Amino acid sequence: MCRNIRPLNNFEPPATNDEVTAAALQFVRKVSGTTKPSQANQEAFDQAVAEIAHITRHLIDDLVTTAPPKDRETEAAKARERARLRYGA
Repeated sequence: MCRNIRPLNNFEPPATNDEVTAAALQFVRKVSGTTKPSQANQEAFDQAVAEIAHITRHLIDDLVTTAPPKDRETEAAKARERARLRYGA
């Protein structure tokens, strides 16, 4: 489940709210042990996702780095090459 959580800090363009929410959703799924909560737990599940996304956005906005921002396309190409070498293609 958590393989979809990617680093979100120090990218150009910056992480979108959708990316932050997707990472929060994956985290809550992992911690709760379910990908789809029951109706009885849906409200708590959704609230946890919203709160974690909110805190994550604050974290990303408040982090300071001296490194130049990473380019999304360059990082994606590196990841594809690592996957090609690891799994073959």
